[in-house]
Amino acid sequence: MTLLSRLFGVRPAIRHPVQGRRDIVIPATDGVPLLATHYYPADLDRPPLVLLRSPYGRGNALDQLPKLLAERGYQVLYQSLRGTAGSGGRFDGFTIDPADADGTLSWLRAQPWFGDQLATWGASYLGLVQWELAARHIPEWKIALIQDAPSAFAEHFMYPGGAFALGNALGWVQLVDTMFSGNFSLPRQMLATFTAGRKLRRATLTLPLEQADRALTGRRVSWFQEWISNGRGQAYWERTDHRANTERMPPRVHLQGGWYDFFLPSMLADHARLLAAGREVRLLVGPWGHGRGLYTREGMQDALAALDAAMNGDAAPTGVRVFVTGAKRWRDLPGWPPAHQPTSWYLRPGGRLSREEPAPEASPSRYRYDPGDPTPTVGGTAVSRSAGPKDNRAIEARADVLTFTTAPLTEDVEVIGPVRVRLHARSSIPDVDYFARLCDVSPRGRSLNLCDGIVRLNQPGGIRAADMGAVDIELWPLAHRFVRGHRIRLQVSSGAHPRYGRNPGTGQPLAEARELRASEHEIFHDLDHPSALWLPLTPGAS
Repeated sequence: MTLLSRLFGVRPAIRHPVQGRRDIVIPATDGVPLLATHYYPADLDRPPLVLLRSPYGRGNALDQLPKLLAERGYQVLYQSLRGTAGSGGRFDGFTIDPADADGTLSWLRAQPWFGDQLATWGASYLGLVQWELAARHIPEWKIALIQDAPSAFAEHFMYPGGAFALGNALGWVQLVDTMFSGNFSLPRQMLATFTAGRKLRRATLTLPLEQADRALTGRRVSWFQEWISNGRGQAYWERTDHRANTERMPPRVHLQGGWYDFFLPSMLADHARLLAAGREVRLLVGPWGHGRGLYTREGMQDALAALDAAMNGDAAPTGVRVFVTGAKRWRDLPGWPPAHQPTSWYLRPGGRLSREEPAPEASPSRYRYDPGDPTPTVGGTAVSRSAGPKDNRAIEARADVLTFTTAPLTEDVEVIGPVRVRLHARSSIPDVDYFARLCDVSPRGRSLNLCDGIVRLNQPGGIRAADMGAVDIELWPLAHRFVRGHRIRLQVSSGAHPRYGRNPGTGQPLAEARELRASEHEIFHDLDHPSALWLPLTPGAS
């Protein structure tokens, strides 16, 4: 029995003996050879097949999932995408060659051991390829199990709010470079982690940015160059946008995300589109960062229940199940977002946050942002093991960060749904960012981040700066209970480095900017300029 089966409490009712065939060659339609491993229960004839397609190698820790599935009575075809782990062709970042899927499906249908039931499974890139797979009609496809992967890649990963997600972009460049240069060897990857943090920090401060990939890996990375040369809304990103494939997704879809995953807002939009397309959808959102939910007891059990039901023609749980942080418990919801009342919490002088409307006159709060010493960030939605909730007190003590905090709460406040902030702001230069982060402050003063968002002003096709205008920031959604005695805090700043690349303030192209320009900021909070945080208060909550 596999370690995962024991660890996550998913021991099979009947344990099947598992056999495997390695380095099977599957021709893509353009002739490129793709390598795969085939796991199968030796005592079953043509059982259902689960297809996993990955750029992250085979023969490593990721093989534990195929073995778990095979001992439960499923065949698993675990394929390496082109340009990875021995497969031919060239790897091209998040651009997926359709010849891979076309060739794989044709090859599968010609195999005597392939029946008429197909499932797909995978997190992150292994989920993205499932959205691309739906570019074609596949009658054998019964269910897609997708973790932390949206149909449209760029919006919340690459340019959220118009700001370039530098830390995530370079973090993924480093991950792929380590895997490829180490020939997918797990020991080599572990060894590389000792110097990875230092190299990444140095690369994120490189100017101009077009040299950052070389500073990190010692070579030019073609797809990173494309990312920094093609801003938000450029035609380049259309090749990574698979939203039009929603109508060809299988009858059942299992979506799993995390409150600290950078893809979550896009996945919630996918959930709505799939329901509108008549699909049976299960949505599970846990207290995890990117890619971590799959290997949890709750995530594994829920996904396997959906897979078994789809392949057996049985009913499975649908609807929405979320983990309410703060309360530390799961809650079943009829849909997303649940019924809620957007409630305003106003920014006040002296760093206060209150439900009371602002006074008619109040002096603005001020700070200075210097991209030469960019405002840092910790935790949150990062491509890093440090993602998630972290203590923010060191950052909140900086002069370039404003905080607005409530008095200790006299009752629990539970919020589930979307979060937004409106700032009435004035800056000394037009090319600036505004970053907002929501935190839960304990009675001992520990400030844990819950969600955040950013907006870059003066970008082509984006928000234009005004002399003093309203800036709207969409934060990540959440499900959280602020318990009695805790305080609600909102951070306001003009940077969150390296999660978001620093705004040089000069208006120069992202890839080419060499100069850095500091800026002065005023955040207004009087009756005529009521800067505020809106939280989704759940019905019946305090």
